Amino acid sequence: MRKLIESTYLSLDGMVSGEAFWAAQARFQDDRHVAYNTRLLESADALVLGRATFDVFAATWPGHTGVLADLMNPLPKYVASRTLTDPGWNGQVLPGDDAVAAVAELKQSGDGTLMKYGTGPFSRALLEGGQLDELHLWMFPFIAGSGDTVLPGIATTFLDLAEVTEVGNGAVVLTYTPKR
Repeated sequence: MRKLIESTYLSLDGMVSGEAFWAAQARFQDDRHVAYNTRLLESADALVLGRATFDVFAATWPGHTGVLADLMNPLPKYVASRTLTDPGWNGQVLPGDDAVAAVAELKQSGDGTLMKYGTGPFSRALLEGGQLDELHLWMFPFIAGSGDTVLPGIATTFLDLAEVTEVGNGAVVLTYTPKR
């Protein structure tokens, strides 16, 4: 059975997006971040993405070069969407009305790892639906002050801390697994 891992960047005030967030987060990227991301992507046999993240990734990653692009671009991508019909970029659409069940079927269909990037309603549904196996929260040492928060609207959910990995420049990756 495949494992579903979500990797999400996070500021100290819980923000995951916004112009200030991305500008500040970029200041911390270095070879250790690339090495950690490389390890995650090397374990992946496909990506699972929400529509908004897919649109951003599909518009940017095909134009990138380097080890992360070399790993990410050829992977199959499964995109949760109610309206997308032909995603391109090695994408297949998961039915938006039943995307959690579709991910459950993907997990049952093989071994390996499904990587998920981006966080929002789809991530919340996957966690609430018992499909998320690991949550890698990249905690960066800055306060964004504005933006979207991680997993908005989710009910109280308990997680176990599985690992803490220092990735340099004051950033750590907190790996959590859902309590079951």
